[in-house]
Parts: sequence; C-alpha cells; structure tokens
Amino acid sequence: MDPLAAQLTAANTGDNTEAPALLEELPADIRVILGDVQYNDPRLFCLCESQGRLLVTTKRGSYPHTDDGVEVRRVFHQLRSHAIENFNAQFKAIFNCLGQVPTRGLVPTQRFVLGAVLVYQLALLHRFENGDDLRVGIKPYLQAA
Repeated sequence: MDPLAAQLTAANTGDNTEAPALLEELPADIRVILGDVQYNDPRLFCLCESQGRLLVTTKRGSYPHTDDGVEVRRVFHQLRSHAIENFNAQFKAIFNCLGQVPTRGLVPTQRFVLGAVLVYQLALLHRFENGDDLRVGIKPYLQAA
C-alpha cells in the first residue's frame, strides 16, 4: 500500500500538528483514519467529522479501557501495528536508519527518506513482476544493487 499523504518532520514536531494538512490531501472516499495516541486530539476529531471521516485513535489513561468502541479500536490498532510497525522496522534496518540518519538538516533528510522510499518501492515492484518473495531477502537484494 502506498502512502496517500506523508510529511517528514523534526522529531520534536507533534503528529497532531501536521495531521490537518495531511488530511486535506486525502481522497474524499477515505472514511476511516487510524492514528496512534498523538492523533487523539479534539481538533482532529472535529476536523475528521467535518470531512465525513471517522478518526480512530488509541486512548490515554490506564488499561483496560471500558468505553464504547474499545473492541473496534483494539482490532484496528492490532492490524495497524502489524502492518506499520513491521514495515518501519524493516525499512529502517534496510536503509540503516535505526539510529541517526546519514544526513544533516531537515531538507537533506527529507530527500534521503524520499529517495529510500522510491528505491524500496521500485525494488518491490521489480520483485513482484518477477514473482519473487516481497519480504524475504529484500535487504541483501537492495544492498547488492
């Protein structure tokens, strides 16, 4: 799945401050938005509601939560966690971004990440077209290129 909207920001920039601009870029037929706890912001809930979208976020506070919707959130976030967190870990390992990135400054880092995403997608497309496994061996495949 390709990202529909993205922005790379400094680590100290809150996701909830960038989200309104990203929501504006999404196609109108996107009706459900999944977000982690940083998206649990009343302004984002209002913005999503005004756009006819449902924002589903994790909740702050002690567990277990007992409010309406807890089971729906649990299912969505388990799926999100498996898809996104596994991808993030694999992507960071492939491009040696588990610590500090090899660039300085926001714009060079944005270019580095955008380039890495492009290379990753091209590699997956090539492997898909050749009937190769999309996950197994992707890191040595890219390192050999």
